[in-house]
Amino acid sequence: MIEFSQWDIVRNLLMAARWTVLLSLAAFVGGAVLGLAVLMLRTSHMPVLRRAATAYIELFQGTPLLMQLFLAFFGLALLGLEVPAWLAAGAALILWSAAFLAEIWRGCVEAIPKGQWEASASLALGYAQQMRHVILPQALRIAVAPTVGFAVQIVKGTALTSIIGFTELSKASTIIVNATFQPFGVYAYTALLYFVLCWPLSRLALRLERKLHAPHRP
Repeated sequence: MIEFSQWDIVRNLLMAARWTVLLSLAAFVGGAVLGLAVLMLRTSHMPVLRRAATAYIELFQGTPLLMQLFLAFFGLALLGLEVPAWLAAGAALILWSAAFLAEIWRGCVEAIPKGQWEASASLALGYAQQMRHVILPQALRIAVAPTVGFAVQIVKGTALTSIIGFTELSKASTIIVNATFQPFGVYAYTALLYFVLCWPLSRLALRLERKLHAPHRP
């Protein structure tokens, strides 16, 4: 029987944590880009675009992420496409993240006073120009804290990708437990690593919220 030292366990978990970080970054960046596009549709003046964006958001917010991962991985296989686990995991997390980010940002956009829309419209700015030059720069101040806070949920959400075979931190911990028969120690290290990844983001979101919403003194 092979003996595993504590360092062997931690080293392998750290190697798997790299994939958790990379997948989280890909999901956040991809979700942000797609979420911005969904936001533009969701706040558009055209009812058909608003309904399409609303349907997208409700679909991905109203179904479990686990089911979305299954559909991305096994659904495309039914079409004869061989989908690697990392690609299915990334695609599902991007689509899922975009729905939540779009809704977070919609609330921030709607928090901007109506007078800002009216003032920018009086300057003969089109919808896209209003959003780019007037509304989004102001909404960004409100959106920073909840956006960073949602990044924590993305990191935690990567744990579900182990169900389709993607070897991130959660999957690696299960493999190591099967090899070492030390479930308590391995899962304790795994929980600690998730804490190390998520806690700074949680503190950053709280700090930004306090800083950006603090009253300005003359």
